[in-house]
Amino acid sequence: ELIGAFVNPEVFLKMILPALQKSPLASHLMTLGACIRGCSREMLKTHLTKITSVISQSEICQGSEKVLYQEQLLCCIQSLIGVCQHDCTEVSLHCMKVLITILASPASESLHKKVQDTLLSLSEVQGLNGAHDLYRQHMQQLLDWMSESHNHWTSYSVEQTQFEVIATESGPVMGETLHLFMPIVKTCLQTTREPQMRLKVFTMLSKLLLKASETVNSQGQLHSYSESFINDMIVPNLKWQAGRTAGAIRTVAVSCLWVLLQSETLSQQEILRVEDNLMPQVITTLEEDSKMCRLMSCRIIRALLSPCEGQLHPDKLNKIYPELLKRLDDASDEVRVAAVKTLYQWFKCINEEYERTTYKGHLEFLYKGLLVHLDDPDASLQLIVLDLLKEASAVCPSLLLQEIELVRHKHRSPAYCDQLFHYIQTYTSSPPTQCT
Repeated sequence: ELIGAFVNPEVFLKMILPALQKSPLASHLMTLGACIRGCSREMLKTHLTKITSVISQSEICQGSEKVLYQEQLLCCIQSLIGVCQHDCTEVSLHCMKVLITILASPASESLHKKVQDTLLSLSEVQGLNGAHDLYRQHMQQLLDWMSESHNHWTSYSVEQTQFEVIATESGPVMGETLHLFMPIVKTCLQTTREPQMRLKVFTMLSKLLLKASETVNSQGQLHSYSESFINDMIVPNLKWQAGRTAGAIRTVAVSCLWVLLQSETLSQQEILRVEDNLMPQVITTLEEDSKMCRLMSCRIIRALLSPCEGQLHPDKLNKIYPELLKRLDDASDEVRVAAVKTLYQWFKCINEEYERTTYKGHLEFLYKGLLVHLDDPDASLQLIVLDLLKEASAVCPSLLLQEIELVRHKHRSPAYCDQLFHYIQTYTSSPPTQCT
C-alpha cells in the first residue's frame, strides 16, 4: 500500500502486470491489490482499463482454482471499486467477467456472498439498482463473450460453467435476451456434443424453467422459442442410446419438458403443433429404468392429450394406450396411479371418428387389461381403476359388460365387478350394433 501511495502507477504496473501474466500467482495478485488500495483515485483512473484488461484475461482469472488465488483476485476488483468508485463504469464489463469467473470456480462456495456483495458495490458506484441491472447493462456483451467458444465446450470447460452462472444469476434479465441465449443452448444440446456437458446444460434449464416467470419467461416470450426448444433440443435427446449418462440425459430432458408444460407457457395450439413429433419419443421413455422418468412421462402424455380431446386420429390413439397399460404393472405405485390417470384422459380423446366396430379389438384388449387391475392387491388402485372403467364404459358399454361377465368369477371378490356392472346398466345405453 505504501508503494501505491508514493510510487506512480505507471512504474509499479510495469513491474507487477508482466510478472502476473508470466506467472499467475496469488502473491502477485495480493501485491497488485495492495498497491491499488494505496493509490489515489486521480492517479489510478487512467490505468483502470490496463489493469482490468489484464486480470480479466482467461489465463489470469482462470489461473488457479485454489481459494487463496480466487480471494486475491476478488480483492483486486474490490480494491478498484473502493478506490475508483464511479470511474469503474468504463471497466464494468471487465470486472463482471472476473466476478463471473470466480462464481464459476469450484472455490466459489466460500466466496459466493463476497462476490454478490462486490457485484452490488459495482452496481451502486454506477448508480444502478442492484446486480440485475448490472447484468442488464452487459448481457449482450456477456452472451457474445460466451458465443465465442460455445462450439467447443465440454463438461470440463470453465466457459460452460460461466454460462451457467450468467443464466442463473441474471434472473429476469435472461428473459429479455432469449434471442442470444437460445442459440447457445441449442448448439450445446446437439446429440453430437459431449453427453456430460449436455447433462449439465439440461440441469441448468430445469432450474430456470422451475422459476420461468422470474427467469427465461420474465417477458412472456418463451413460447416463441418453445417449438424449436422441443423439436430441436428435447426430442433428439429423448432417443434411446446405451449407457448411464445417456439415460440420465433422457431423464433430465423429460424433466425439462414436464416443467415447461407445467409452467403453462405453451398454448393449446402450440402443444398441438409439437404433439406429432413429441408423443412417440415420450412413449419410449415409459420403459426407462428411472422411476422418476417413467412417472413424468405418464404426466407429460396426459398433458399432451388434454388439448387434443376429440382431435386425435384413432390410429394415433391406438399407439398410445398399450404402453400406458403396461405401466399398470410398474414396480412403483406412483407410476401405476399416474398411468391410470393418463388412460382416463385417453378415453376423453375418443370421438365419433373412433369407429367402435373397426376398433373393437383395441377396446376389448384395453378393457381386459383394466379389469385385471379391478382385482389388484392394492385397494387404492382398485378404486381409481373402477372410476376409470366407469368413464370408459361410455365408449362401448355392451362390450365392457361382456368382458365383466367373462372375468367376474376369476376375481377374489366380485364386489367391484358387480358395482361396475350395475353402473353400466343404470347410467349408460348402447345401440346393439355399436360394438358388435
